[in-house]
Amino acid sequence: MSTAQNETDIGPDEPDTDTRGAQYLNTDNDRSISGSRGVEPPTSIVEILEDVRQEEQGEEDRTFRTKFSGAYGNILNQEEEESSKVINGDVLASPGKERPSSADGSLSIPDDTPSIQNSILSSSAKYPHLSGRGHSPSPSLRPFDRRFQARLSQSPLNSPRPTSPAFLTAHSRHPSALSQLVHDSGDVDTPDAPWEVVRWTKLRNMSGQAFSEIGKRKFGRPTCIAVSASIALGTSKGMILIFDYHQTLQTIIGPGTQAVESGAVTSITFSADHFAVAGGHANGAIFTWDTTRPAKPLLQIPSTDQSRVHASDHDGHVSGAAVLHIGFLGTRHTAIVSADDKGMAFSHFASRGMGAFARSTRTTRILGRYPEPSLAVTRPKKPSSVLAFAPLPLGNAMLAADDMGLVAMLTPYLLVIVSTIPLAQTQHKASRPKEVAAHSTMSAALAWFPAMKISPDDTAVHAPSSLAKLVYSWSNILTVLDVHEADVSEESTKDKSPELQFKPRKRWKADEAIVAIQWLSRSVLSVITVSQQLIILEDSMLQVTDSSDMIKKHIYHVDLFSQQLSQLVEKLDEEDTSMHGVVADAFYMSFKAYKGRLFLLGFSDVSMGTMSNWADRLLSLMEEGNFIGAIELATSYYNGEGDKATVGLPEDDASRHSVVQEKLTEMMSASLKYAFGRNQKAGTSKLGDRQLEELATACFNACLSIEDVDFLFDGVYTWYSEDQVEGLFLHILEGYITNGSIKILPPSVLKDLVGHFVEGGRDSELEETLCLLNPETMDIDQITSLCKTHRLYDALFYVWNQALGDYTTILKDLLYLKEDKNHDTGSDRNSLRTVSANSTSKVFPYLSYILTGRIYPTGEAMEEAKATMAKAEIYDFLFSSGKRDTVVNESSPSKTKLSLPHLRHILKLDSSSFLSMLNEAFEDSFLNGSNEILNGEQRIAGLSEEQRFGLSVNRQFIISILLEVILPPDFDEEDIIYLDMFVARNIAKFSQFVLLPGSTLQRVMVELCTYSSEETAEDCQLSVEYLLSVFQPPDLPSMIPILSDARFYRIIKLIYSSERKYALLLTTCFEDRENPQALFDCIADFLKPNSELSPKQIEEIHNVVIEHASELIEAGLTHAASTIDAFAPELHTFLLGTLSNDDNAQFQYLREVLEPSEPTKYANTTRRTSLNQNFVEQYVRLLCDYDPHHVNDYIANLQTGDLRLESVLPALESSGIIDAAVVVMAREGKVRQAIDRLTQYLRTLGGALIGLLDGVHETPDAANAQETSDDLVKSLEKYIRIGAWVCQSQTKSVANTKGKATAKSRRSLATNTLSMDEELWLDLVDSVVQVTRDVGDALESRLDTESATAYHPINSSKVLSSLRTMVQETFTALLTATTVPQSNDVRQKDHSFLRIFRAFLDRVSLSSPSISNLRAVLSAIFSAYSYEESLLDLANRLLDKDLFVHVAEVSSMRRRGWRPLGQLCEGCGKRVWGSGVGGGIWSAWVEASQNGGAGGSQIAATRPSAGPNSNGKGKAVASKEVDMAEMEKTAESELEERKRGNLGPLIVFACRHVFHRTCLQSMEPRGDEPDREGKEDLEFSCPLCI
Repeated sequence: MSTAQNETDIGPDEPDTDTRGAQYLNTDNDRSISGSRGVEPPTSIVEILEDVRQEEQGEEDRTFRTKFSGAYGNILNQEEEESSKVINGDVLASPGKERPSSADGSLSIPDDTPSIQNSILSSSAKYPHLSGRGHSPSPSLRPFDRRFQARLSQSPLNSPRPTSPAFLTAHSRHPSALSQLVHDSGDVDTPDAPWEVVRWTKLRNMSGQAFSEIGKRKFGRPTCIAVSASIALGTSKGMILIFDYHQTLQTIIGPGTQAVESGAVTSITFSADHFAVAGGHANGAIFTWDTTRPAKPLLQIPSTDQSRVHASDHDGHVSGAAVLHIGFLGTRHTAIVSADDKGMAFSHFASRGMGAFARSTRTTRILGRYPEPSLAVTRPKKPSSVLAFAPLPLGNAMLAADDMGLVAMLTPYLLVIVSTIPLAQTQHKASRPKEVAAHSTMSAALAWFPAMKISPDDTAVHAPSSLAKLVYSWSNILTVLDVHEADVSEESTKDKSPELQFKPRKRWKADEAIVAIQWLSRSVLSVITVSQQLIILEDSMLQVTDSSDMIKKHIYHVDLFSQQLSQLVEKLDEEDTSMHGVVADAFYMSFKAYKGRLFLLGFSDVSMGTMSNWADRLLSLMEEGNFIGAIELATSYYNGEGDKATVGLPEDDASRHSVVQEKLTEMMSASLKYAFGRNQKAGTSKLGDRQLEELATACFNACLSIEDVDFLFDGVYTWYSEDQVEGLFLHILEGYITNGSIKILPPSVLKDLVGHFVEGGRDSELEETLCLLNPETMDIDQITSLCKTHRLYDALFYVWNQALGDYTTILKDLLYLKEDKNHDTGSDRNSLRTVSANSTSKVFPYLSYILTGRIYPTGEAMEEAKATMAKAEIYDFLFSSGKRDTVVNESSPSKTKLSLPHLRHILKLDSSSFLSMLNEAFEDSFLNGSNEILNGEQRIAGLSEEQRFGLSVNRQFIISILLEVILPPDFDEEDIIYLDMFVARNIAKFSQFVLLPGSTLQRVMVELCTYSSEETAEDCQLSVEYLLSVFQPPDLPSMIPILSDARFYRIIKLIYSSERKYALLLTTCFEDRENPQALFDCIADFLKPNSELSPKQIEEIHNVVIEHASELIEAGLTHAASTIDAFAPELHTFLLGTLSNDDNAQFQYLREVLEPSEPTKYANTTRRTSLNQNFVEQYVRLLCDYDPHHVNDYIANLQTGDLRLESVLPALESSGIIDAAVVVMAREGKVRQAIDRLTQYLRTLGGALIGLLDGVHETPDAANAQETSDDLVKSLEKYIRIGAWVCQSQTKSVANTKGKATAKSRRSLATNTLSMDEELWLDLVDSVVQVTRDVGDALESRLDTESATAYHPINSSKVLSSLRTMVQETFTALLTATTVPQSNDVRQKDHSFLRIFRAFLDRVSLSSPSISNLRAVLSAIFSAYSYEESLLDLANRLLDKDLFVHVAEVSSMRRRGWRPLGQLCEGCGKRVWGSGVGGGIWSAWVEASQNGGAGGSQIAATRPSAGPNSNGKGKAVASKEVDMAEMEKTAESELEERKRGNLGPLIVFACRHVFHRTCLQSMEPRGDEPDREGKEDLEFSCPLCI
């Protein structure tokens, strides 16, 4: 049972352990009821910690903070106020902080050597080394498109130093368990934590009384425990022992009553007010007692005899069923719920009365069934038991469910939640989770936590009270269930019980079965597993926070369920997933929780445990010597990391911070004293560097978390500095500055940090670090001198800008840095120029950042007011023409004074970079001329003259100044071109702010067209395009020659397009060689079908294409072909004429037109090309030269008439492409000539093969003779097939035109005269046979002359076999062509083959009079016949076999019969088969089986007989009737059988209707009834389907 009360309350005489967090330094704290732990702290860090604590006592307002002198102290106190100020005109006008008179006034002469850190340039541009005047960088950089980037804003700092130790795992001199606990690394074995998860205290006095031999003899062995305001133990002799928290035995309940006769106490519980206790006994009886009057029971509920359990008026536990679970409902002492080991649960409500005998008890069964009487049961029931059971306890928050008497029960199959008031009603059911593994350990546990009021300080829950919740588990699956009350109206609640909703919130899977669960608090769960592991869970996420092995506690456990549930285990079935491997012992009676404490009943003692709180854990680490781990753990507690509820910390940040911060500071002080060997008592020595670094990291994290950087620098750093190891501290400090955690440093620390960087030669990293700090606390003179010495101008800009608000002093010094006169030697001067060039390159990114409102070099946005004044100061510095800005022109003989000297100087350094920077600044709204700061006379009056001038600068003024300054001879042509580009682009972008005369714009345009460097051509053209978008020259046509000379073709095309001069536009496209694709796009746009061009304009376009045909082809041969073919096919002749001297180009062109390899971008355009015959013939002739293997494929795809034979035949024959020539002649109708040419070529090939065979041993290339012979044989095969195709085509053509035999044809048949197509076949066959015979003779003669052992380079048998195969294929083709198919079962007679064959024999006899020569030929011919016959015979046999198999299968399936549609005869309506038909059918079946019937079937399946294609709805033949004797009965016998109910055999039709035979006969018309007597094969028709 889980009895939960107010969490903030504690038990009587029990100290509040949770309040020990503020007193954890007292080592003599009470740690248990019986006494302290008895562990003396060592003389070490703990003693130092105690000293620190004692030193701080009595100093109420003591702090480690000390005020720094100068700006640092002021900034700490005023930083927040200054950040919230609204900057007005007065603030802007104030002079700001005191600054040196100049940057040079406080620094030494700079070194003339280059910087040793090799820092990267602030900008990504590659600036040249300036030696005199500056020139623009490469135009490929697109100066007006780039954006300047400073080093720090471009990418994160890539420092070579390792990662800051602040992010490393903590270490110490001793192994730190904290590092493993806080930074969990997975499954790595880690040492145990130095603290106990639960501090257990053995209750010795209680255990001595209950477990001593005297106690066991007197009271019996303890069997269960209950905890409330007192501790109760149930015993095996039926008694209950009540102890107080001083372990004093206050009450012994049971002696002298019937309770000791009822068996052992198997369950025990306290009432909500702690004054009543109830116990369940082994024989099923229940007793409740008033602890103040234990002489007799308050209520006695005896068990029920098994003979009375089925009486309708009596419920209760069966005698002998042990009451395993019991609990009170609400606040009543007379309302009890209980459950036994037989799976039954009851509610017991007793009436009010005087004593036990005057009370009446009403018992109601709420779960389970009584055992069945010892009679035969039809179906066995599953065994069950109540594995876990608990009523909902009362909380300190009102809940409607409190009045419903909710009880939760777990069986092996279900979770059931029942309300017992006013009537028993099931509120919720849930089956066992599917996640429970099959054959796992069977166990169950549950525990309620009631609704509790929420403290106002608890910000984690936004509700006045928490929900009631239930945690339950099956096996290793734990689930948390929240109880919600549905919103209902007040009127409805009066009539019925409130509606509850049970919502599963979270589920957790343990590694092993769970046997007990208790709530330690609203947020913490304690779980006992089957292996006696204690697991602490945090409720919200169900995460394991701690675990501990409890095996040594020897928890009392009993096997209560295995006998009852043996059927679920002993009859183990691998296929039944509901089975379990074993039933776990019960632990629930031994594991209880009350007010955050755990109580264990063991086999020999009773123990109480308290969770180790945060203070205990810190002290344990300190005692172990792991002070670094203790500081890190305290820091994590301060930050709210981990499980605050588990360690007893408040959820509220403010409360938690106030508790932890003081102790964290104390631990750091003590740790520093210990680490640096200042503990004289312990005699400790200083730690090593590694441990000191780790300590510094821990102190950094702690001080930053508690926001106490004063202690970090004044306390921690002092220890390191005094011990001369400040380098370790500063090394750690770098990482925190880099990640932005620390931005303010005291001057002394900053000075040491600078020295640390300088000593290590890390000037670049120093510059980065300085730019990440708040410069307002820095010593400006010190930093200025340092930065100038090491040329750290990024940091110098940053410090002067942010600390002093000065944006021009450093800029001026940097601009004129190279004019230092202290170095006169040539080498020094060159070195200084190099350094000056690198340093000056930072000017332009700096100006870009400031003029766009960004902090240099970090890139962060400035405050609007500061940004405005910064821009005004820069613009005043650059463009002011006051007296302070004039200098003497030393180069002028008259010593004239120059205005705007800074602007002139920076333009001479690098005009392109300056204009690129200014191009970026022009995008800022500051130059719009509408600054809000100028509004108001008072604000204007508060500004200086320089500020007012800077605020009045706008784009118009800047461009006007630049046009006046950048003039020859002071600036060369390239600088003027860059100015023109700048003006042209910005007047287009800001035309509403800039207005220039047309003459000026005309001059700018002309100057852009007369650029001197090809590298700037593209930028100039782009600038002219910008300019023309807002400016229209007065005489634009006169500009065309200038634009053409400049090769600004995009602009010229735009002009011609706007004026609709398309021919000139196309001409310009031809001139623009850099963009050939635009040429084809232009032609496609002009000549597309939906173009708006007039016929005259189209003609002009054609003329331009013809005029530039060669240039069009140079732009892209295939593109030109596809484009012209798509839009102007009539121009093919002109383009091909251009290619008259290049056959290969003509071939590529025609291939793209006639056979495009892939779809072009104009593929969707309708092809207007009519295949010009000349083009096709020319293409075929070119194919013969460049792709002869493709000729035949191409010609095959042509139509008749596409080629002229006389035009292509010479080329085909000269190229040796005979197959294509034959095809062409056949298509032209010259079949005779084609066959003659083919047979001639066959003889040529045969002669070549014979020649190869004869001279194979004489040729020097005898090794390749076989390959050559194979090629010749393949050629023969190819051309023989072509000849067969020609002959077949001719035969088919003659057959289609042949009608009835005329007199002339009949005469030709009579005289055996061959027709033309037959002569073609004869010539082909004769040629093939002749070649085969000649080659065969040559092979025979060669074999006769060669010795048997001679080397034969040619496989003679292979060649001869291939040739004979050709003969067979030729005669096969002849047979196929001359065979006439049968018609209407009459075979047509055609003697064409016989005539051809006889003519062939005649020819052979003339050429080969000897029989031996003819034998081989005839053998080949008859082989062809034999081959065809064998194929036909095989095909016929396969077809006959498949047909037989399918026909047999169909016949077999038809004979199987049909299943009747119903179980009733369609005639008489009586049941004929199926259940309920009676025993007669079964008897008849047995009798028929004994008589040798075919299965004894009473149903005769009839097949349709209405024809071969019957669908079963016509007449049918009774093909099978089992009861054959019944059919031979006479009509009288049949009538007599019908009277007796035997209606004879059944008839089933294909339509699945079933009839008695006699019913079917009676339904047929008398006139149509046939004489059925004595007939076996009777035909019937279904009367319903006729």
